Amino acid sequence: MKIFINPLLKLLPQNLAYAHCDIPCGIYDPNNAQLAAHTIIRMTGLLGEVKRESETKAEHDIARITHVKEEHSNILEKELFTLRHDYFKDEQLKQYPNLVDLFQKALKSISKARTGIDLESAKETLETVLQISEIFYKSKNVTPIRVKSVYPTELEIVTYK
Repeated sequence: MKIFINPLLKLLPQNLAYAHCDIPCGIYDPNNAQLAAHTIIRMTGLLGEVKRESETKAEHDIARITHVKEEHSNILEKELFTLRHDYFKDEQLKQYPNLVDLFQKALKSISKARTGIDLESAKETLETVLQISEIFYKSKNVTPIRVKSVYPTELEIVTYK
């Protein structure tokens, strides 16, 4: 029976759906986005510090660092997509009218940060992610606070009281 059904199923149109998870779990958090943004900053800084004493080693280091920066850019985009499309609903978008602009700004700055060695774009990305994180915590009815991170970037993260 499968011999006849499987070829027929391939002829039918298919729509793929992606979600944070298969069950509406209600577990969302901007921490992964913040970690990814800090990693992008750190990798950008490391790219600027690559030593050129051995060209082969330098090329290897650049490739590895760039790969990690790219991975975390993808993680950040995915985390922001999940927050924007799965967590934030129309009521929050009305309550925080600049939220959509913040997501667009973040995506543009991620793109700029990933395509070069631009520390300012990477820091702009983090700042936008921090602002989104603050709105996230406010929407959870907790007070967001900025604290100095323990990461090598020595920049801030947003948490809550």
